[in-house]
Formats: sequence, C-alpha cells, structure tokens
Amino acid sequence: MKATPTLLCIPDISGFTEFMSGTDFDLSSKVIPTLLNKIIYSNKIGLKVSEIEGDAVLFFKTGKMPPLKKLIEQCESFYLEFYEQLVVLREQFKEDKDAPVIPEVLGLKIILHFGEEVAATKVGNRIKLFGEDLIIAHRLLKNKIRMDEYILLSEGLTKYYEEHDLDTEFDWGVLKKNHNEYDHVGKIHYHYINLKPLVKK
Repeated sequence: MKATPTLLCIPDISGFTEFMSGTDFDLSSKVIPTLLNKIIYSNKIGLKVSEIEGDAVLFFKTGKMPPLKKLIEQCESFYLEFYEQLVVLREQFKEDKDAPVIPEVLGLKIILHFGEEVAATKVGNRIKLFGEDLIIAHRLLKNKIRMDEYILLSEGLTKYYEEHDLDTEFDWGVLKKNHNEYDHVGKIHYHYINLKPLVKK
C-alpha cells in the first residue's frame, strides 16, 4: 500500500446513542439508515464512500482538492438536507410516540481532515483506508467543542488551504480555533464553525 495525500470527511450523527437507547427499536432502525442514505446521496463533489460506521459515513477523496468554498458548500448541503430529512421523518412517523424527538435529539457534525499518511486497499467491494491521518480524523470526533452541530477543519486541512484559498469568514459564521491533546498522536489544532445558524437564516 502506498500513502497518498487524501481528504477525509466524516459526517457524524450527534445524539445517536441517546436516540437509539431512548426510542423504540422499530423507529430507530428506520430513521438512522434513512439519514445515512440522505448523507450519502447529498454528496455533490465526488467524494468516495469508504465505510458506513453506524452513526457516520467515512468519505475520502484523492487527487485534486476542491476549492475550500466548494468543500464548505458541500458541508452546508449535507447539513441542510439532513435537517430537512429530520422534519420529513418526524411527519412520516407522527403516529409513533417518539417521532417528536427526531429533530430534537439528532444532529450532524462534520469532521474534515487532509493528510499525507493515508493508504487504501480493497476489502470485498469496499475501499479500506489505513494510516495515522485516518486515526487523527476519528480522534477529532471526540473534542472540546461545546456544541452538537458544527464543521471541524483540522490543522492539516487549514494548512493546505492556507497555501491556496483559506477564508475564515462565511455569511453564516466565523471559524474559531481550538485544540485537543490525544494519546499517541499528541496535540491537534483545529478550526470549527457552528452549523445551527444555517437553519435560522
């Protein structure tokens, strides 16, 4: 396996554990797959699916990177279409007593990371990714951000775009800085932006 510079994108359903444990299994077994499918079919910039991980989708892209504006627009699309689907599901299953909590409990956070140490191999009909940068992307799902719905851009990603077209301001928010210390990989810096203002526009 040869390491290749790779964009990693992980849309992750927040509130997943609370929803699965607090609602009827018949309802949750319909809602979660529908939401994961909505995320997959909202992909408009040619990201490839490596894995579906219960409450998240692992996308990746090698080769030419999209402009940051396009990447953020893709994240906006993931979030807005996910949010619209929550409302549809609440209405679709309105006869179920747990339906009202669907848009109250569930949300979406999106991890973006770019790294040089990612290798891919085919396992069955899926592309399996390996490498330290994949570990970093997954570690970033656990962080100190005090909100449930956001985009996180790793230092690896922002460093790439600093050489190209990094913009820290968007019409619905501004990127903020933070960092986390992780076992084995050390201190990881990142930027993040709240997604919730998108549905209040």
